Amino acid sequence: MKQIITLLVAVLISAASFAQKKELKIAEKALNANHFTEAINVLNSAKDLIKDAKTKYKTKYYFLLGKALYANGTRPQNNEKVAQAFNTVLELEKSGSKKYTNEVAGLINSMVSNVAKQANTSYNEGVKLIKNPDTKEASKEKFEDAAKKFEEVYLLSKSDTAFIQNAGLAYYFAGDYENSIKNYQKLLDLGYSGASTSYTAKSVVSGQRVSYRSKKEMDNQVKLKLATDPKVEKRPSQRSSIIKMIAKGYIALKDNDKALEFIHKAQQDNPDDYGLLVDEANVYFAMGDKAKFKEKLEKAVTINPTDPMLYYNIGVMKMDMNDTEGAIASFKKAIELKPDYRDAYNNIGAAILAKAQPIVEEMNKNLTNFAKYDQLQAQQLDIYREALPYYEKVYELSHDDINVVQTLMGIYENLEMSDKAKELREVYNKLRQ
Repeated sequence: MKQIITLLVAVLISAASFAQKKELKIAEKALNANHFTEAINVLNSAKDLIKDAKTKYKTKYYFLLGKALYANGTRPQNNEKVAQAFNTVLELEKSGSKKYTNEVAGLINSMVSNVAKQANTSYNEGVKLIKNPDTKEASKEKFEDAAKKFEEVYLLSKSDTAFIQNAGLAYYFAGDYENSIKNYQKLLDLGYSGASTSYTAKSVVSGQRVSYRSKKEMDNQVKLKLATDPKVEKRPSQRSSIIKMIAKGYIALKDNDKALEFIHKAQQDNPDDYGLLVDEANVYFAMGDKAKFKEKLEKAVTINPTDPMLYYNIGVMKMDMNDTEGAIASFKKAIELKPDYRDAYNNIGAAILAKAQPIVEEMNKNLTNFAKYDQLQAQQLDIYREALPYYEKVYELSHDDINVVQTLMGIYENLEMSDKAKELREVYNKLRQ
């Protein structure tokens, strides 16, 4: 009886093995004829047969599936599934036969090269578009496309971890801060630092710099006089930059608590990092903690006393604290460092005009006291004259801000500068259309 059962099991195993071979042959025949969809359908129907198959049949199955999905590179939408199939082949052949390894590795490298090239193209196009205010919004589509393709490169080749960092940056520029944070966090979870060493030399044949996998390989090429000018370049750890970008993502999402958490993490390695201090100050400002905001900005000034934006931010803080003269002094310092700082000129004008508010209130109380009213009005006009050159400078730097045009037009009218007011009214009416 035992012999019959053993024989029956052997027959069943033989039948299963026969079915596996048959399905794989049918799929291979369809694949060789470039009937990719037919091959995929056959392989999908044989999926259950392969579960308990011998390693050689499993390996062939995933090799054929990957090639059918790849379809000679004509179906990039299948890249993720292709990567899964091919990486399974490499895993199965890691400690045994290498029948398909070289071909699979070559196809993966080709896919990685193509997708990475597309990603870099989209990213560079996004960079060009973001520089122009008229196309800044359109740049987001390019950055999003680049980010998805950078992620795809990593799916194709798990050793290319740096592409996750590229994806995080592209998502940030696309305004998709959740996915940006997700990619940067993945890098931290993987223990990625970005520290690396590159070995390059100038090829005697092409005249171009060529990268080598090791110093030994580079040195051999130089000894053989096939290359010159060898260079060893070390890239420092990117961990702090990765944490900074996570913090910036949370800042953009207005998640102040998480932003501070990652800013403080980054500051453990760089306690005097100027950019982190400014980011930290701005988060405290958003949280309404003016004391901390002031403390961090003042520390930032000691580190980088030549940054115009820093003095601008201090000016904004002082305006918020009703320190008008202090705000004006800070904005003037910003202009001293950056003569075309439009927002600083605008805020000086606004700070000066703010001084007229109590005078206007006093004028309203003295509508029947003509002598007092005229005296107050003279003071009001003096303030308008003081503010005028700053608003004129703002208009010189930017002609399309309707609020600035309206304010400047009002100053001209109050100062009875009729020709100037008429000229600006025409501009104002066009901007309203």
